[in-house]
Amino acid sequence: MKSTTIPFQKLCAALVLTVALAITGMQAVFAAPATPAVPASAPQGTLVIIGGGLRADNAEVWQRIVDLAGGKGARIAVMASASINPEKSGASIMAKLNQYGADAFFVPLGVKLANSDYRKAAEDPAIVTQIKSASGIYFAGGDQGRITQALLRPDGSRTAALEAIWSVYRNGGVIAGSSAGAAIMSTTMFYDARPVLDMLKMGVTDGREIAPGLGFIGSDVFVDQHLLVRGRFARMIPVMLKKGYHIGLGIDENSAMIVDAKRDVEVIGYSGALLIDLSGAISDRGVKNFNISNAAISYLDRGDKFNLITKVFTPSPDKADNKLDPNQPDMREPVFTNDILGNNAVLDLMGNLIDNAQQEAIGIAFGNPRDPYPDLGFEFRFSKTVNSVGYSSTEAEAYSVLKLRLDIRPIQLRQPLYRYK
Repeated sequence: MKSTTIPFQKLCAALVLTVALAITGMQAVFAAPATPAVPASAPQGTLVIIGGGLRADNAEVWQRIVDLAGGKGARIAVMASASINPEKSGASIMAKLNQYGADAFFVPLGVKLANSDYRKAAEDPAIVTQIKSASGIYFAGGDQGRITQALLRPDGSRTAALEAIWSVYRNGGVIAGSSAGAAIMSTTMFYDARPVLDMLKMGVTDGREIAPGLGFIGSDVFVDQHLLVRGRFARMIPVMLKKGYHIGLGIDENSAMIVDAKRDVEVIGYSGALLIDLSGAISDRGVKNFNISNAAISYLDRGDKFNLITKVFTPSPDKADNKLDPNQPDMREPVFTNDILGNNAVLDLMGNLIDNAQQEAIGIAFGNPRDPYPDLGFEFRFSKTVNSVGYSSTEAEAYSVLKLRLDIRPIQLRQPLYRYK
């Protein structure tokens, strides 16, 4: 058999190439993931999504709006279209913005605005010019249906006023909205919504409980507000399933989510936000009533950050070095609530579970005996998985909770639910 000899120079070159490829491969494996580029056509502005109930003394939120719009003297257009009394609501918001350094002005456009034809106003060149002169837009609370009614034509296309608002956003301006002004941020919004439990029992219908929003945050994220105090996290899920959203963000009252052009979400204000991920969730169509398995739910506390593209979470500075050790939990007692839709009940349950030796917690939701389908209730089962993580604040009794599993299934309630002894 003839032997083959490889010249020494070629052997060295091959070894060098092999090492170089190996190093390149190692760099690809171990280097921090690069943030995906934001398309050039994407808006360059920032969203301030407020959960409603924003107090006048919440300087962190008000000042951030003004700063994002350019700081002292920033021109901010106030859209009080959602209000039943736009003039009064607009004057109040302008006073607050101006208190924090803005030069706010009122846009006379609204369904309830006295002596005004809102359809003509939405196409008025003078109003369009006024809006384009701003570096920020603020949408007041009220009825979100009035906002879309004022800014969308009957065929669903954008009015000239709405195009001007988008121009401000595309060019780096800030779009802020509270309550109704937060609801319009996604492509789908709640419209004439029933109580949370009723939507789980009877579902959601386009044109009734939900309708098109204005979509500033993009088509891939659903937004809701007044979240923790009203137990609204549960109503987000059937809408997300129906409309195909994988990610949902719900912000609590007197708090805000800042969403920048890189899709970094920062939570500021009094409380926090819930992040719901349905990318791995399934429903059993063989079960008659609403159900879901393997949803993921997280609580982002004030100061926390989360990137919607990379899914990277950054805890607030007071939690950065205080990741919870699952092998040394602070609590051991079972976690249960019979009113998971109550004020802050879901937050309390998630916080109690993540720092607990228990692996799961259960919450129940049921209605008044006189409600529709009084014998139908729902079990909410929260479970820790290998991906669940918790952080505790060193400054306050507060937690950040990531990636608990959530399963919801219907349960049969015996009637009467209780009796007198």
